[in-house]
Amino acid sequence: MFRWLQSKPFQQQIVILALVLDPLGFTTGYLLAPSLDVEPLMGGVYGLVAASLPLSMWVLRYASQ
Repeated sequence: MFRWLQSKPFQQQIVILALVLDPLGFTTGYLLAPSLDVEPLMGGVYGLVAASLPLSMWVLRYASQ
């Protein structure tokens, strides 16, 4: 999958990663929030922030090339 993603233009890579990571991060944060004594919606927001980190790293990796 990594090679498949790299074969795409950079703009498509960002969109694909966002479409995969954002819902995953929000859902994970939303579901884990009650166990961390946080409201579910805030957990979802924290999950979105956490999901943006791999995307940011991908952009930094591309910029360093």
